[in-house]
Amino acid sequence: MTDTLSTPSTSSVPIVPAARMGASAWGRIAVCIVLALPAVVFRLGGFAPNPLVDLLVFGGAVVAASFLLAWAAEAAQKDIAGALAIAILALIAVLPEYAVDLYYAFRSGSDAAYEQFAAANMTGSNRLLLGFGWPLVVVISLLVARRFVREGSMPPIATKVLSLERSARLDVGFLALLALVAFLIPLMGSIPMWFGFVLLAAFVVYLWRASQVSDDGDDEPLVGMAGNIASMPQRARRWTLVALFVVAAAVILSSAEPFADALVQSGSALGIDSYFLVQWLAPLATEAPEFIVAALFALRGMGGAAIGTLIASKVNQWSLLVGSLPIAHVLGGGTTGGLPLDGRQVEEFMLTASQTVLGVAIIIALRFHRWSAIALAVLFAVQFAVTDTNGRWVLSVVHLVAAVVVLWINRRDIVPTVTAPFRRPSSPVFRD
Repeated sequence: MTDTLSTPSTSSVPIVPAARMGASAWGRIAVCIVLALPAVVFRLGGFAPNPLVDLLVFGGAVVAASFLLAWAAEAAQKDIAGALAIAILALIAVLPEYAVDLYYAFRSGSDAAYEQFAAANMTGSNRLLLGFGWPLVVVISLLVARRFVREGSMPPIATKVLSLERSARLDVGFLALLALVAFLIPLMGSIPMWFGFVLLAAFVVYLWRASQVSDDGDDEPLVGMAGNIASMPQRARRWTLVALFVVAAAVILSSAEPFADALVQSGSALGIDSYFLVQWLAPLATEAPEFIVAALFALRGMGGAAIGTLIASKVNQWSLLVGSLPIAHVLGGGTTGGLPLDGRQVEEFMLTASQTVLGVAIIIALRFHRWSAIALAVLFAVQFAVTDTNGRWVLSVVHLVAAVVVLWINRRDIVPTVTAPFRRPSSPVFRD
C-alpha cells in the first residue's frame, strides 16, 4: 500500500460503465448543438448585431463545441490506450483555445494592433491551467481520498499528498525542458520562425515518446458521457466519434474569428481593457470543458490521470501552440522574422515561464502536496492585484526563488526527470 494517493485500480473504485447510449446522453449532445446553432445562423447569414451579442452567441458556440470535443476525446481512449491517449486527449481538449489564439496571430500579420492579443491569450490560458487547474484537481483528489481513508484502504497521509504515476515523468521532463527554453522568448523579445519550428519538432518528439510509454496501472472504465459513447458497438461508436469531432471542429473554426473579434470590440464597449478580456475571458470559455473533464477524473478517484491530462496540456501549449504563433503570423502577411513582442508581452511571457518552472519544481518528485496546491493558487491570485510592471517582475522572481528552494528539496529527482525524454521506455525511470 502506498503512502500517498495515486490512481486507484478498478478493484478499489466502483466505476460502472454505461450499458447503452441512453436518451439523456443524446439529449446532452442535442443541447450543445442547439447552443451552437445561433452561431451557425449568424455566420451563414452574416449577422453581427453588436459586439456583446456576438460575444454571447459565438462564445456560447465555442463552449458548447468544446464540450462535444472533450466528451469525444475522452471516449476515444477506448480505442487508444497508454500515455499517448492522455497526450491526444490534452491536445484535442485545447483545440478551441488554439483556434482563437492562432486567429489573433494570423490577423496580426496584417494588423499590428492584434500582435499583443496572440501572446495575451496564450499566457493567460497557460497560467490559468497551472494556477487554477492544477490546484483544483489536487484539492478534489485529496478530498475524495478521505472516503478511502475512512474505509481503511488508504493511510491518513493520502489526504495530504497526491502521487503521480511513474509514466508521468516523461511529461514532467518535457515540461521542464520547455520551461527552460521558454525564457529565450523574453530574452529575444520575439518568437522567431526558427524557434517556432524547434518547438513544433519538440512536440512531434513528445508524441512519439508518449506512444512508447505504457500505463502503470489497469485500464479504468469510462463513465458519464464518455462511458455512454464508449459503451456503443464499435462501428456505431467510431461513427459517433467522427461525427462529434467534425461537428465540433466546424463550429469552432467558424466561430473562432467572430468570437475573437467580439472580445476585442466588447472591451471598448464595456470600458474594459481588451487585453484583459482576451487574456482571461477567452481561456475561461475555451478551457472550461478541459477543467471539467479533469475534475471528473479526480472525483472518480483518478487523480493521477486528472493531473496528467493537465500536465500534457501544458506541454502542448509550450510546444505546439507557441511554435505555431510565428508561423500563423507570417501566413497572415507578417515578416518572416516571426511574431514581435512589446514590453507588456515580454513581461507576460516572463511571468508565465517563471510560474511554469515553479510548477515543475513542485511535481518533479511525482508528488503534489496540498500546501503546494494552495501556494500555486495564492500566487496565481496575487497577479491580479499586482498589475504594474515592477510588481510583476518581482512576482516572477518570487516564482523562481521558490522554485530553487523546492528543487533543492527534490534535488534527487532532477536528473531522472530532465533525462526522461531521452531514456528508453524500459528504463527504471518509468517503472515502480
